[in-house]
Amino acid sequence: MGTYKRGNVYWYKFMWNGELIRESTKQGNDNVARQMEAAHRTSLAKGEVGLRDRKPAPTLVQFISGRIEPWAKVRSSWLWFRAGIRPLLQYRPIAATKLDEISSATADDYAAHRQSQGLQISTINRELRVLRRIIRLAMEWGLVERAPKVGMCGKETYRERVVSDDELERYLLSASPLLADVATVLNDTGLRPDECHRLDWSDITFTNGRHGKLLVRYGKTDAARRELPLTPRVRALLEARWETAGRRAEGWIWPAPTKTGHIDHSSLKKQHRNALRLSGVRPFVIYSLRHTFATRIAPHVDAWTLCKVMGWSSLSVAMRYIHPSEERVLSAFSSLGGHKIGHSAPRELLSGKDDSGEPAEI
Repeated sequence: MGTYKRGNVYWYKFMWNGELIRESTKQGNDNVARQMEAAHRTSLAKGEVGLRDRKPAPTLVQFISGRIEPWAKVRSSWLWFRAGIRPLLQYRPIAATKLDEISSATADDYAAHRQSQGLQISTINRELRVLRRIIRLAMEWGLVERAPKVGMCGKETYRERVVSDDELERYLLSASPLLADVATVLNDTGLRPDECHRLDWSDITFTNGRHGKLLVRYGKTDAARRELPLTPRVRALLEARWETAGRRAEGWIWPAPTKTGHIDHSSLKKQHRNALRLSGVRPFVIYSLRHTFATRIAPHVDAWTLCKVMGWSSLSVAMRYIHPSEERVLSAFSSLGGHKIGHSAPRELLSGKDDSGEPAEI
């Protein structure tokens, strides 16, 4: 066995571990063909001890465009990936780096760059989590041997703002009609803003349930898909918009001249700032309305129902969203009142001895 000529090119064949290996060298020179056969044998020998030569690793931008985006777009986590991918690709020092050359220092440099742009720690950490997941997928798919440690850039400040009923009323009176409708839906359903923005008329049912229902089809996790009842005021505003839209069976509820055809985060930024200024309400982000809803409904449902309503995949997430008021905490403790709780016997009586070690008198 060895090299042989077929037509104008040389081939080689040999047995390896009982398997016939046969490949074309695509060369017309027999010396080159023999060198290629030897290189193939060497590669197989290295593979037996884990030293098989790897193909050159792609750059981050090549891997994202060629593998990650097609893979993620058909999954419920696509929105999470997309939010982190965009800024990563815009920073050339990391986008042009090969996957096997990305290190902890590379991630730290990216984090420092984003901090210099004045972004919040939570935003930067979200992007770093996406980077970490991308590199781990590259390792799982055999493109890199190891994944570097991608640390977070600092402690996050979680949103704890709960909007009171009085504040919401003043805010809605000062908001534009579009913002007022969106804010009402968020406050009364607990939807994530992205879920609200992507609502379609086909997701709304006015006949089922007491006041109708809405279906969330897409979200950041599989648990995001859920059906929620409409409150009376949400039904009223959606019916009014439906009549204005010509009683459509499908189409975006919040259409806008954007790439997606519906409103997005940037659509309401200016209107939100104006509503806060005119109403005099202490500043909050629109996402706080979801926190407000979770805090308000949590005392009235069990933990599993709460996860279903909010579209959470685990109970641990609830710790970031539910913020009981001081009055509620005090009320919980006062309801335990000492007279309602059985008092334990003194320690010395339980042990049968007093503090001096002598038998206790009963």
